[in-house]
Amino acid sequence: MRLDDSDNSIDVEDQRGSGGPSFGGGGGGGLPFALLAMIGSRFGIGGVIVVVIGMALFGGLGNLVGGGQQSAIGPQQSGNSVTESCNVNAFSRENCNALASLNKTWAPIFQQSSAEFAPPKLVFYARSGNSGCGAAQSAMGPFYCPPDRGIYIDTDFFNEMDKQMGAGGDFARAYVMAHEYGHHIQNLTGLSAKVQSAQQRDPSRANQMSVKLELQADCYAGVWAALNKDRIEPGDVEEGMRAAHQIGDDALMRAAGRRPVEQAFTHGSSEQRMQWLHKGLEAGDPAQCDTFA
Repeated sequence: MRLDDSDNSIDVEDQRGSGGPSFGGGGGGGLPFALLAMIGSRFGIGGVIVVVIGMALFGGLGNLVGGGQQSAIGPQQSGNSVTESCNVNAFSRENCNALASLNKTWAPIFQQSSAEFAPPKLVFYARSGNSGCGAAQSAMGPFYCPPDRGIYIDTDFFNEMDKQMGAGGDFARAYVMAHEYGHHIQNLTGLSAKVQSAQQRDPSRANQMSVKLELQADCYAGVWAALNKDRIEPGDVEEGMRAAHQIGDDALMRAAGRRPVEQAFTHGSSEQRMQWLHKGLEAGDPAQCDTFA
């Protein structure tokens, strides 16, 4: 996917290298409960059950969009400015370009509906870091933290996504970012808070509602891609669909040697994730992403 949108207008925080934020608004210590709630309901930044399965399968890789394993080399480089952080490596540049594109795509949509829009921040970390939801760890994979409106990414994850999950490609990586951005949209609209309240009132339906949130985030990722179809290259859609398939709950459970149990799904099956990503791509309209209907 041809993306070259990155500029200094995006909000980037870099926790690589020093083990803490080098600039931007940092996330606080947070509570373990907040962290677990985030894992259970987040694009992605997955469900606690799938986190355990993913860690067992990949030795710490993580859940649906898991994190990178510990590297034998020293701490990753960090940047002291947006430009430096976005150019630490190729994955950093891709993430920054995707974030800028997502901001430019979603801001007008909110303006058209007279709704207030605020862009999220992108937080890079290596192995571990801090977020407004608590500790950030590579095994969690990319995730979104509602309290500080941050998308947290350890770029080592993308290597594992390719090698361990067979879901490589620039569009597949952009899909991950766009999915987590979808959770930001849900946070801005108040849907995330409503779902969390409903989950607390009726824990027996918590997983079911989590699946609906995740599938909507997949659909929102497709909407973003549809509204930037002039940037899409041959093979991109196939990369995205393959990634959506590989991170389905049933696919991960089978890969872990377990029988898929629908009641334990937190993100949706491979078929569901592909279906809703495709729906967003076809519709190009967030109004068509009502997974709760």
